Amino acid sequence: MAKSGLYTGVDIGTNTIKVLVAEYVSDEMNIIGVGNAKSDGLKNGIIVDIEKVSQALVKAVHAAEERAGITIDHINVSIPANQLEMEPCQGMVPIIGETKEITDNDVLQVVQNALMRGIVPEREIISVETTEFTVDGFQGISDPRGMFGVRLEMRGLIYTGPKTLIHNIRKVVERSGLTVDNIVIAPLAMSRYVLSEGEREFGTIVIDLGAGQTTVSGVKEQKLVFTHTSPEGGEYVTKDISTVLNTSLSAAEDLKVNYGEASTERASQEEYFLVDVVGKTEPEQITEFYLSQIIEARLSQIFDGVRKDIERHQNFDAPGGVVLLGGAAAMPGVVDLATRMLNLNARLFVPAEMGLRNPAFAQVISVIDFVGNRSDIDVLVSHAISGDYSYVVSEPTESFVTPVIQMPASQNGGAPTEQQPAETNFYQAPVVTKTPEPEEEKEGVVDRIKNMFGNLFD
Repeated sequence: MAKSGLYTGVDIGTNTIKVLVAEYVSDEMNIIGVGNAKSDGLKNGIIVDIEKVSQALVKAVHAAEERAGITIDHINVSIPANQLEMEPCQGMVPIIGETKEITDNDVLQVVQNALMRGIVPEREIISVETTEFTVDGFQGISDPRGMFGVRLEMRGLIYTGPKTLIHNIRKVVERSGLTVDNIVIAPLAMSRYVLSEGEREFGTIVIDLGAGQTTVSGVKEQKLVFTHTSPEGGEYVTKDISTVLNTSLSAAEDLKVNYGEASTERASQEEYFLVDVVGKTEPEQITEFYLSQIIEARLSQIFDGVRKDIERHQNFDAPGGVVLLGGAAAMPGVVDLATRMLNLNARLFVPAEMGLRNPAFAQVISVIDFVGNRSDIDVLVSHAISGDYSYVVSEPTESFVTPVIQMPASQNGGAPTEQQPAETNFYQAPVVTKTPEPEEEKEGVVDRIKNMFGNLFD
């Protein structure tokens, strides 16, 4: 269920940085502020100049602040799927509390246990998605808190990404004088926002046609199954138009936006328009069909790469077809071309929010939708990843400590064993021991008994 309050989402795109401020009221998202700025310092969706990107982010944030009438200091930012890896994880912890009732802290500990695995130095955990909890063998539990048990298990998925990519995003936000609340994996958020429950369950392909890159995501059984990224996007279409027609990039972008048709089957050979050509004083006439040929050639190459990405996963069926989004997907004819090239039913996703009915805003809206609709368990998991436990008050115990495990005498031939730190972190139950009686007092009792028997014999 969505939380109440304000949420700020950021999409750092190759062409534009978008900032969105939304307020949840009665579980409904209301957009109260939008800001965008021309992006600079990115190439193919990747940050190459931190200072330039931070300056553009500041402009976009200020624009959103003016429209929303608030001051923004914390943001939720999306991260692209470049070199994203997914792997299953599982953890188990004993319930140590006297009441054996599972608390927030037990959930934190089982997630931490699942995260105790070897991660190569150049990668970092971005997110963990819980699949199910198991309490004393009872499976399929979504929220174990409040239940009685002696053993808690968790199964889920770990998402990791390049540490360089994550560091650069954080650095951009810090340079802008802001704080990152959450880094949200873009295809994971978009799959939840743009797809219906049935599409996520039976299998659907999501294609994000951005300016700097194209991202293909496969979703099935409510999970993100695979992602692939290609450095070709809408900017490549603009560059092709500029090169073929010998015109400036700005003029080529205008032609693409105002006259672009992605499918030659829909283009007209009679309609024409004027194009300013470099080195010529008079503009030239170009037909809509000729421009469409340039656009279709590049998009056909992009969709051919998408088809190969899908074919790599031979066991992946997509009865839900293809859902297109992103700025380049808004061009007329893209859906027809995708249907023909991929041999799958394709549809264009357009956000329903007023003023944002453009596929280019799908990602930034999905960031807020993802964070705003997180469950309490999802929030706990995110805190376990970041190591922030300051808000947990379910147990009036000390902070996290490394537990001490002592082997029973029966497992060691009756010999006492030294205490060793456990591999996992969970709360150490307080041990209450009886204070041994003083040695002198014990000896006094024995002496008194001896004296008593001595008196009797005397």
